[in-house]
Amino acid sequence: MKTGGAAFSRAAFSSEEFEDAGANGMALLDYFAAYALQGIIVSQPEERRDFLVAESAYNYANAMLAEREKRGVK
Repeated sequence: MKTGGAAFSRAAFSSEEFEDAGANGMALLDYFAAYALQGIIVSQPEERRDFLVAESAYNYANAMLAEREKRGVK
């Protein structure tokens, strides 16, 4: 599955504790999905806020990654 790489540069974090934890940060796919989810949630009635909303957020995120790839954005 394509994730778009890290959403935030590892160079921005220089803490040894961070490095020791082996954390790679949030994937760009998850970052996009989180922002898509915010918009979807506020535009849906409360009874519609279920797993389909989360699925929709990742569909938007995947579409955003595909568009970045199409435009040659790395």
